[in-house]
Amino acid sequence: MSSTTDKVSGKMNEMAGKARQAAGKATDDKEMRAKGSAQEAKGKMQSAVGKAKDKVKGAVDRM
Repeated sequence: MSSTTDKVSGKMNEMAGKARQAAGKATDDKEMRAKGSAQEAKGKMQSAVGKAKDKVKGAVDRM
């Protein structure tokens, strides 16, 4: 995946995870809250990977 794709997918997963957590909190569903938290963490990791790819590309471009 490209860095932009990673960052966009990451943000989408973060938002979906937050929504899932909110739904779990509203319905008092601990499993849904946990899955939402995991999805949000996955999204943060994807975003971090995208940012790292940008930094590597920038370093290579400066060489």
